[in-house]
Amino acid sequence: MRSPLVTVILPAKDAAPFIGTTLETLTRQFDDPTALKLVAVDDGSRDGTGDTMRHYAERFPHAVVLSNDGPRGLASARNQGLAHVEGEAFGFIDGDDWMQPLRLQALANRLTELACDFVRTDHVTVRDGERMLVRAPHPWRERALPPRDAILPVDEPSMVDYPFAWAGLFHRRMLDEGLAEFPDGLFTAEDRPWIWRLHLGARSFAVVDAPALLYRRGVSTSLTQVHDRRQLDFARAMTQVLDVVEADAEGERFLPKAVWTALALSSHHLVRSRRMAPALRREMRKSIRELLARLPESEVASALTRLDGPRRRVLARSLRKAGRA
Repeated sequence: MRSPLVTVILPAKDAAPFIGTTLETLTRQFDDPTALKLVAVDDGSRDGTGDTMRHYAERFPHAVVLSNDGPRGLASARNQGLAHVEGEAFGFIDGDDWMQPLRLQALANRLTELACDFVRTDHVTVRDGERMLVRAPHPWRERALPPRDAILPVDEPSMVDYPFAWAGLFHRRMLDEGLAEFPDGLFTAEDRPWIWRLHLGARSFAVVDAPALLYRRGVSTSLTQVHDRRQLDFARAMTQVLDVVEADAEGERFLPKAVWTALALSSHHLVRSRRMAPALRREMRKSIRELLARLPESEVASALTRLDGPRRRVLARSLRKAGRA
């Protein structure tokens, strides 16, 4: 039997209503089915997610199903999958999303033809039956370029603001060079430090056209919809971003972008915290104050001059308490 060309990593928790669609579309990714290896991770599901994974695994020439007794989080589950990668490339998909046919084959071809470390794509969001194309925020298509050149500008969307792990394919050397793993134990925003390390550490990337990945919005179990303590990890993730940027030889060049992102996300989570239970809301605000105190004061002052009025007003109290007014 032919060795796999690409490994796809599918972590999921309590995704029984959607996981069958996800897996069905993965059976249609290559003209030669042996080109794909499936690594499915049941992250402590309490429904039939694991059973569906094991059922579909029988349809793949190369498949591994891993099961966790309890949830370890998306970052850790993806890392479990990375330990089982075979072939020249690997990618990710979440348990409530799906792919159009031959997407992975097209991405594998472009990765080889452009001879780059990773490729990224647009994606399509789906909510209540309505579909919307979301473009990767990069002006150049089908050209291999240095990833760090796609980090700026500071206050406009760039590729580090598009951190979705499932929106692309990665050459195996990203794993071998230590750039593929996620910060273990993070339950949310795990892709923020990951995308920064990737863009600072890799040598080349390209945004390419390919059959679409469809991202389901509004799923009640998605972390974008819940307001529990897992959301607290965002501040820890952004602290790791700052650590990564400050350790880079061009840290001064990119620190304004990291600070801008930390302020924008802090504003977002302060608004979201209004719907949390009082004790959890206090924890969220405390973690945000600690993050803001971590930011260089001069960079905060500069970023605030470019931040819009509503976000400045949301941040004002927390900035004062953090000594960054």
